Amino acid sequence: MYKFMKGSTHELASMEIAIKAIPDDPRVWVPQAPDVYFRPMFLNTLTGQWCNLLKVTRSGILSRHVHPAPVFGMVMKGKWHYFEHDWVAEEGSFVFEPPGEIHTLNVPEDCDEMITFFNISGCMVYLDKEDRQIGYEDVFTKIDMCRAHYDNVGLGADYVDQFIR
Repeated sequence: MYKFMKGSTHELASMEIAIKAIPDDPRVWVPQAPDVYFRPMFLNTLTGQWCNLLKVTRSGILSRHVHPAPVFGMVMKGKWHYFEHDWVAEEGSFVFEPPGEIHTLNVPEDCDEMITFFNISGCMVYLDKEDRQIGYEDVFTKIDMCRAHYDNVGLGADYVDQFIR
């Protein structure tokens, strides 16, 4: 069951959340793929927005995907790039991804760990090389992943509730 906010957006805005970004407990990191983890920070079921840290502990292609809404990011550790662009997002870099742009995230060989804060609205659609959809994520699939993982590692499925607004 998902937690939806009652009342106005004012009620949503008045609900505060303050958490340590990089957790001391490694169980807070939710596995997403081999050597790829996310740490939920804010899961907004009203607008479909989620904020999380993405941690990658391997080099190589992470995913080819597109977003229907803008995405904002801040690299906290390491570096990564998109094959479709000539820039590299390094520690301290701010990243803006325009809606509708297909990009392939890659962590270079000389980076053993990358952590980036992402603010995403809507969904993330995973694509194959022919631009066919092969998967997707949204705030609800993120919540489901968190519930299953937190239950499995002993934190309890409701551990994710602290991030849901």
